[in-house]
Amino acid sequence: MKVLIIEDEADTQQLLKSYFLSKEYEVVCAGDGLTALDLFRDESPDFVLLDVRIPHLDGWGVLENIRSQSKVPVIMLTAMDSVDDVVKGLTLGADDYLRKPFQFSELDARIQSVLRRLQHESGDEILSAGPCRIDDRAKTVTLNGAPVSLSPKEYDLLKLLVLDPGRVFSNQEIIARIWPSSHRANANDVKQYIHLLRNKIEEDPSNPSRIETVKGFGYRLVI
Repeated sequence: MKVLIIEDEADTQQLLKSYFLSKEYEVVCAGDGLTALDLFRDESPDFVLLDVRIPHLDGWGVLENIRSQSKVPVIMLTAMDSVDDVVKGLTLGADDYLRKPFQFSELDARIQSVLRRLQHESGDEILSAGPCRIDDRAKTVTLNGAPVSLSPKEYDLLKLLVLDPGRVFSNQEIIARIWPSSHRANANDVKQYIHLLRNKIEEDPSNPSRIETVKGFGYRLVI
């Protein structure tokens, strides 16, 4: 697998390069947006790590250019804490984001999560996590073998959680993925649909054990 690292900080770029070489990836590096686009066209990478704050053309511009020609997986690297930047990246087509500083174990987990999601989208129609099973072709859900009737948004929310069990999804991530074209969806909408979903898949919705609230961070599916 070939990865394109787009990062202008020399130390960070070198650390990332060394890490991926140790994983036996092919590695191509760029320190600015314009060089990155040239390398993207010439090298056809399988994966892109993209810093937001890079010279000549920022990460948003690079992402828009990549998405105009390819669906290659892109993970944004950002030192920004603004949730608006996270939502902007996901809305423009980033597959995930990672805030600096980060641990390589977290980076690896995010990469594997994105690859699993893309593998599913390319043909794997059956998803499962613990007792929950989703047939994405038939749009059906079963829990311990029993059918569960969900609305389209409830289904999309459960599917998001099932694709990456154990990962905490923030309100902003959920909004960007479940309501990608809406400017009015907010944390209350997320809370409402989490509540509706819990009523259908929890043994005791008042004491949920499958969809856990991680206070101050978001929600995750517990297997």
